[in-house]
Amino acid sequence: MSLQPLTGALPAQHGFFTRNGGVSGGLYASLNCSISGADAPENVEQNLTLVAQAMGVARKSLLGLKQVHEATVHWVTTPWVPDDRPAADAIITSRRDLAISIVTADCAPVLFSDDTGTCVGAAHAGWRGAVAGVLEATGMAMRSKGATGIRAVIGPCIQQASYEVGADLRNAVLERNANHAAFFAPGKTADKWQFDLPAYCAARLARIDLPVTILPRDTCAEEQVFFSHRRRTLRGETAIGHQISVIRAS
Repeated sequence: MSLQPLTGALPAQHGFFTRNGGVSGGLYASLNCSISGADAPENVEQNLTLVAQAMGVARKSLLGLKQVHEATVHWVTTPWVPDDRPAADAIITSRRDLAISIVTADCAPVLFSDDTGTCVGAAHAGWRGAVAGVLEATGMAMRSKGATGIRAVIGPCIQQASYEVGADLRNAVLERNANHAAFFAPGKTADKWQFDLPAYCAARLARIDLPVTILPRDTCAEEQVFFSHRRRTLRGETAIGHQISVIRAS
């Protein structure tokens, strides 16, 4: 199966890759792109090579992060090897020979581009990172580099119908802004809520006047298309793959 990434309305080359088109097997089938999991390293490396080829760059030019669910943004001017990747949840660049990426398995992958596609960004927005402000930090970091007309696309992630959460998550969100109660619907059980992660991410970007669109694809519900941490947890499975989202400056 060939790689068929999803795309949004961005001027820069980009792709929200699915779980399909790779070489991994079992619960990692097939385009698992996480180098920190228990999948065979040679399979992950081949998967990443396939993604790099699809983006038109050398494998060494496909860069990722050690994601830590915080709000640090890394400006890349020099490529690194995977073992030396920085700890951050967002990455921005203007280098045309690099493709920058983040991996997700329910968290929101968010790709950014300025109006000419010459400055781009990629952010990993789990609820902790989103609450911490990683998305606003990404947009503002791009603006600090002179980018204008920035827009973003929120890629496939867990959708509200699949995302039942407890009081700890809801309280953390509401402590930042009580008006964000609008992103919680009544849960299926007592003392639970259904959280709308992509809409929340879009609202955070609206705070800095950054236009955003949402690709309404549910990683938890669409098993044949996406990896999902929540689905893995509900089933008690031990392994989890991650899909990759990538953008490259024009």
